[in-house]
This record gives sequence, structure tokens and C-alpha cells, in this order.
Amino acid sequence: MLMKIDKIIGSAIPLKGNDIDTDRIIPARFLKCVVFDGLGHHVFEDDRREEKSRGSVHPFDHPEYKKGTILVVNNNFGCGSSREHAPQALKRFGIKAIIGESFAEIFFGNCLALGVPCLRVGEKEAALIQTMIEEKPSEQYTVDISDLTLKKGKDVICPLFMQGTVQEQFLSGTWDVTGILLENQSLIKQVASRLPYLNWA
Repeated sequence: MLMKIDKIIGSAIPLKGNDIDTDRIIPARFLKCVVFDGLGHHVFEDDRREEKSRGSVHPFDHPEYKKGTILVVNNNFGCGSSREHAPQALKRFGIKAIIGESFAEIFFGNCLALGVPCLRVGEKEAALIQTMIEEKPSEQYTVDISDLTLKKGKDVICPLFMQGTVQEQFLSGTWDVTGILLENQSLIKQVASRLPYLNWA
């Protein structure tokens, strides 16, 4: 069955800064892993260590954000190399949706393939949301993909932006290409039966 995604509800993590690249999200030394299990423990590992050495706390280490499922970022998030490990690490940390000013194209596509919606807001809106999270870290938000809004309770904080075709993929579940293949096994077998190179005597 295809997994339709129309709402993500949870607390949030504010991650400030433009041009945060995939090497910062998951450092290159972790790319040698055979499977993605455990990558969530190493997300932003170098940034977190650097913050700790300065006597401060990275948002991904902050105890008040540890259950956050919505990540709020700024401009050009996920730039740099195209490593799919970056969205894999974020998802395995527990991130289910990302709100930001803009996203690198390949990072956006890799998130889509994992069922992690990336939704855009303006610069002022991103700053407002991040401030709201900092002031009340335990607040629950709703990322509503159906009407493209961010809500706190029943109140709409701001509109969200997502290309219509991508929105439809989440709402219909067709972002899940593996699920599509599994739902159409009989059709795949029919096509395979007509292919001579799969039916040698």
C-alpha cells in the first residue's frame, strides 16, 4: 500500500545559517557505510563537536529539541555534494519534514525519494518560526501538505510553498517508487513475460 503523507505533526528544531552543505550534515568519513542504519547518530557530528568545544550547544544536541521532527532552516540548505546519506541521516535522526527558504535541487530530490517533504517559506517567515521554536521548544506544529500551511494548534502561522506536482506525489503516495513497484507486480510480470531476453528456452 502506498504511504500517503498529508500532515506532519511534532515539535521543531531551529537550525540557523545559510548554505549548510551535505558535508556538514553528514561528514564524508561516514559515507563508507554499507547500510544507512545508525547514520542518525552522526548527523552534524563535526558541527556538534565544534559547538561543544566552544562551550555552546548545537540544536541537534539541545535537550529541548531532541524529540523534534520538523527542521526549520534558512537559505540553500543541502548544497554541496549530492550524497544521499545527508537526508538519510536526517530521517534516521527523526526528521520528518524540513521547512526552509530554499533547498539544493539534488538534496530536495533525495528527500522526496525518502518521503521527507521540503517546503519553502520566505526569509522573514523562516526567522519568525525559528524564534517561535526557541521561545517555546516543546510547542507542537502541524505541517499541512493538503493546504500548504504551518499551523500551531488551529492557528495558521504562515503559508508554505511546494510545487504542485510534488505536493500531489506526497498526497497520493506516489513519492514511494518502491511501493508503486510492489503494487504493480502482476503488471511487471506480464511485461516480463513478453520480453524475449527474459524467456530464453
